[in-house]
Amino acid sequence: MVTVNLASTTASERDERAARTGGRPTLEFAQRVPYDTYTHASTLHTLQQPLSTDPGEMSFLVVSQIMELYFNLVRHELREARTLLRADEVWPALAPLRRAALHLEGLNAAWQTLRWMTPDDFNRFRDLLGEGSGFQSAMYRHVEFLLGLRNAALIRPFRGSDVHDELTAALHEPSLWDEVIALLARHGHDLEPELLDRDLTVDHEADASVAAAWVLIYRDNGPDNHLRMLGEALTDVADRFGDWRYQHLKAVQRTMGAKVGSGGSNGLGWLQRSMSRTVFPELWTSRTQM
Repeated sequence: MVTVNLASTTASERDERAARTGGRPTLEFAQRVPYDTYTHASTLHTLQQPLSTDPGEMSFLVVSQIMELYFNLVRHELREARTLLRADEVWPALAPLRRAALHLEGLNAAWQTLRWMTPDDFNRFRDLLGEGSGFQSAMYRHVEFLLGLRNAALIRPFRGSDVHDELTAALHEPSLWDEVIALLARHGHDLEPELLDRDLTVDHEADASVAAAWVLIYRDNGPDNHLRMLGEALTDVADRFGDWRYQHLKAVQRTMGAKVGSGGSNGLGWLQRSMSRTVFPELWTSRTQM
């Protein structure tokens, strides 16, 4: 990673400069504009390279890249929350979880800018994508694995690439939900023993003992019940992620109906099946008993 050495300034230095210049912004710099040094915006804007002359392809490409950036941001927050929960820091873990839910709202909003796209619009450049498909997003897989949605077969497309080892490691690490379950056990909730020693590489059905723990947690409406707050923060993340999957499904229906997907899947059917895999399942099943 390249470290950019930015010339830092203190608040007093900024105030002094503003007084000296009458509040006029700095317009001349010896080298690169500091904003670009920090954001690498000039590099970002070179990454849009459409494969056709169709003006609509630019929208599709930019939105796809925006979603990739959001996936990375959500992963960052979920990993931070996982680390804090592993250390029994429940209150501090709420902040990254709440940020993750807001980032997912931004991710969902990105779908709205593709609502103009009809099948005819998409077909004008779709063939140029070859076998390229959002199904192959490594960063999206990272998010799924962190949320506890794990399927070892889904990292096979990445064999031979730089990200394969990283995805393999992520597949075998405890998910955010695994750390939540371990946290509940440490807080004295009576969970099934095998839950803490289960295969981490596959999905699991909702467990009755975990659901029962959440029922007990939610009965305490006290302002200091951080576990209840955790449950709500996790529910928001799961809810927003479910919204994203639904928006994806609707976008596919709108632009290509039930055609075979670019990556070889059966498109709509694949997405419908993936939506049936529930994030944080016991948070939902417990509500029936509350």
